[in-house]
Amino acid sequence: MKVSEAMHAPAEWVKADTPVFEVAVRMAKDDIGAVPVGHDDRLIGMITDRDLALRVVAKGLDPQKTTAEEVMTPGVVFSRTEATVEDAVHLMDLKKIRRLPVLDDNRRMVGMLSLGDVAHATGLQLAGELARAVAAHHR
Repeated sequence: MKVSEAMHAPAEWVKADTPVFEVAVRMAKDDIGAVPVGHDDRLIGMITDRDLALRVVAKGLDPQKTTAEEVMTPGVVFSRTEATVEDAVHLMDLKKIRRLPVLDDNRRMVGMLSLGDVAHATGLQLAGELARAVAAHHR
């Protein structure tokens, strides 16, 4: 199965200078845990709910003044629409990530592939393997 058949679309991104308060509002409204961050029409990072908790709230930063670029995880690991879900899962496992932006042949973001998408598209075995692989054990 191709990633384009399993991903959810559309997917949006925020500009690097977006206040994290707006990012959090978007996450709550759309019930999502990660938002890609872009600058000059290129993806430059991801901001997750965990980034907001650890890099904004825990440090006492002002969410109205702190920008997405200041607290995002830099760099973007992505998949292509034509890749197989199995290849995408392998990449997610290798990079220990749970959400993957999906780009088309024009390098435009057209969707996101999440652990939930994998579970719905392929069944619980592959999703279970992915969940186990990306879940960090904390002591």
